[in-house]
Parts: sequence; structure tokens; C-alpha cells
Amino acid sequence: MRTIINNANIFDGTGSALKSGSVAVEDKHIVLISEQPIEAQPGDRVINADGKTLMPGMVEAHAHLTWPTSVEKFVPGMSLPPEELALTAARNARILLDHGFTSAYSAGALSKTLEISLNAHLKDGGMPGPRLIPSSVEREPPNDSELDPGHVELHARGPEGVKEFVKECADIGAKAIKFLISGESALKPGASLELLYTEEELLAAGEQARESDVWLTGHAHACDAVKFGIKAGFRILYHCTYADEEAIEMLVAKKDEMFVAPTIGIIQATLDANPPPHMDMTHMKEDAAIVMSRLKALVPKLKEKGVRILPGGDYGFPFNPNGRNARDLELWVEHFGYTPAETLHAATQLGGQLMGMGEELGLVKEGYLADLLLIDGDPTQNVSIIQNKQNITMIMQEGRLYKAPLSMS
Repeated sequence: MRTIINNANIFDGTGSALKSGSVAVEDKHIVLISEQPIEAQPGDRVINADGKTLMPGMVEAHAHLTWPTSVEKFVPGMSLPPEELALTAARNARILLDHGFTSAYSAGALSKTLEISLNAHLKDGGMPGPRLIPSSVEREPPNDSELDPGHVELHARGPEGVKEFVKECADIGAKAIKFLISGESALKPGASLELLYTEEELLAAGEQARESDVWLTGHAHACDAVKFGIKAGFRILYHCTYADEEAIEMLVAKKDEMFVAPTIGIIQATLDANPPPHMDMTHMKEDAAIVMSRLKALVPKLKEKGVRILPGGDYGFPFNPNGRNARDLELWVEHFGYTPAETLHAATQLGGQLMGMGEELGLVKEGYLADLLLIDGDPTQNVSIIQNKQNITMIMQEGRLYKAPLSMS
């Protein structure tokens, strides 16, 4: 049985202008794209898009499914009992899919094995959620904040200790392994400029990652943290706040091998936050203003030089909940000078490349996986409309309708 979507305005993921057309899906893939309505055969399911925008499913490049707070459930801190954490992660996975994110790349978890177990259920269709690149625990910077993501099991230091950590994470099923290469000034003033690993340790991590066939993910504010991550072969670096011209040129030299995600969502959320009286966020807001200023200068430079930059804003904190993820796209337009179509390209085609599936994910193209959204309105003119899940009238994942539109026969 085919699913036919007629009379759509198609955003194909490349950043090109919308084109009127129709799409046929069979099994998991897009099998036909036509400028004219596609004639149904017996047994076909037909959806009349009625001029709505058909686009690829989005990719969250900085997913924290175990960070507790979502648009459906506020959690004042970052710690939950194991049983509740597992249920919360499952809820967050479903929430991301509800909001049009059909894929997610994990930026670290609060449990060694939870995302790996969750991913098994997502893959066999046992529960709804995005296609997931699962991670294990991430090592935290020292801090005294109640917004600390939580104490995790530390690994041994030194090159051999780091290699052991990477191998252990790979052996239990993690695909992405998160390192906090630098600290985080939002949690401890000045920590963003502190290095938590030596260059030798990170080079050893990269060596083991290649041997174990896993990807390394780096939290990197400090300039040397960026440079060390590049040299070690990290797949994606978050923040890159203090990257200098040399670091920028190093990123450009590796632009076909790696990605950068500036995580502006958490920065804007920090600036906007109205904390309760007992919580003093003064230093967090001061640091966020600095980071925002630097990113507004850095990101356009990276974009101009062809570095692959991805949305993903560290969602899951009490003031930056899971489910608000599409806000990053609006912030890119506001602060980085992107057009809406350019942000959608980053969230779709470039996201598919981050997932290691660039030849089959992230485009509305014949032969590609049918991860598709139908949007009531034109997000290439006003990208903020995607933030309202009611405007996403259809969600399809690998040809399966997770959310069906009303206009279907």
C-alpha cells in the first residue's frame, strides 16, 4: 500500500524555495515525487495536503532525553529516582516526536544505560520517539549549582583511563560518547575557560573511538577545548564560544568531517528566566550575555566558511524544557542572520548528515526515508509556526503515520 500526499507545497530540505507537488510513499521510502497530483491505485491511502507545507522531519542535534523538565512536566531540579527517570525519558522521547523531531543525536545522559535501553524500544516500535543516536553518561564539571545535571560515575584519568571509558561505553551500546572538554561558567563562574582533559587524553579517546566505531561529542567553550576536540576527531562540538581565528580555520579544514552546534536555546532561556527568590541566577545571566555576544559574531563566520552548523539548544532544564526545541530555529533568524529556509536546511538535511544517514535522511527526495511533516502554514516565511505542535498536522516516520491529518481517504 502506498501513501500519497497530493497538493503540497514542498520544502525539500536543501534550502530551496517551495515547489508545488505531490509525493508517494511505499514501505519506508519516498518512491515518487510529481509536479501533478498522483493518481491513486486500489488500496492506496490518499492525503490532500491542501497547500500545506510538506518538509522532512527535523533532527535535534543536542538531545537530552534524561534532562527532566518538559513542556508537559516541570521538575525544579535535575535529579530523579531511577524509575521516574526512565519514565521521564520515555515521555521526553514522545514529546520530541510530537513536535516534529523524527531523529535525535544525544548530547549525554544522566544514566549509563538508560538511553541504550530506550533506543531498543524506539527501534522495535515499542514506544514513540525519534530515531536516536544514544549516549552514555557525561562527566560533569565541578560546581555547586542545583542545576547541575547530576553526579555520575567518574572514569580513571590519563590516556589509558580515558580509552577504557570510551571502550566501556561502546561495549554497552552507546553510539555517541560525551566529553566535557571544558567546564561550564553557568554552573561555576569561570569554568568555561578551564580545561577538564589534556590533549593527550583526548587524542587517546579519539583513537579508542575509531577502534570501537563510536562518535565523540564535545562540550567545548574554551579555545583550546575546541582545538583539542578537532585534533582528536570529535564528530560534533557544542558551543565553541571562545574559538579564535586559528580554531575557526581548524574547523573549516574539517568541515566535511565534523559539525558545530552553538546551543543558543539555553543561552536565550537563561537570559529570559525569572527564577524563584531562593535561586540566584545573576552570574548565569552575566555569562549568558557574554556567550550570546560571542556566538553572534562566531556563527556567521563559520557559516560563511561552510562549516556545518546545527540547531540544538540544550533543552530539558527547568527554564528550557524539552518540547521547546524548535525555538532554536527562530533564534537563529533573530541572532545569527539566517533565513528561515536556511535554518530548516540545517535542521533537516544537515541533521541527516549528523545522524550518519545523509544519503537517505533529511530530504524530500525519491529513495529517501519517508520522515515527513505537514505544516499548516509556510515555515520558510515564518519559522516560528513550527513551535506550535498544532500546526504540525502530519508526522510520518519511515513511512508510518504517527500523526495522521484530518484530510485523508
